[in-house]
Amino acid sequence: MQAQPQKQHQWLQQLLGEWTGEGQVTMGPDLHAERRSGTAFIRALGDLWIVADIEEDAPDGTQASSILTLGYDPERGRFVGSWVGSMMAHFWVYEGQLDPSGKVLSLETEGPGMTPGSRGRYRDVINVESDDHWTLSSFMLDDEGQWQRFMSIGYQRVT
Repeated sequence: MQAQPQKQHQWLQQLLGEWTGEGQVTMGPDLHAERRSGTAFIRALGDLWIVADIEEDAPDGTQASSILTLGYDPERGRFVGSWVGSMMAHFWVYEGQLDPSGKVLSLETEGPGMTPGSRGRYRDVINVESDDHWTLSSFMLDDEGQWQRFMSIGYQRVT
């Protein structure tokens, strides 16, 4: 069962490389935004997947690490992937699609809510602004059914 790369797999290839990122995170409606900075090294896993190793400075001065995988499942007609981070025990599973412009990939998932014992729906949005710049923004669905952004990090290509 040898899968052939599709145009969606090729879309992911533009994210390959070494990146530096800066942005902000707000972990609750009554909290102030915290600055974040870090790096992302994104490599190909064959022609069908990308794997991102992400390191960022946590607010407490420690280093946080995460791994993002992304691919495209032609049978489902959807982008698929996962995310794990050193700061939490949940294994996040993504599913999503490109917008009509072909520049914005929206990935949806469910997992632990912002308050203990709750569950939440999340959307991570990758917006490719140029060959050398992309933004990752994270949103949570609030009780009124509105998507609220709680994180945004802009990445600049190093190599």
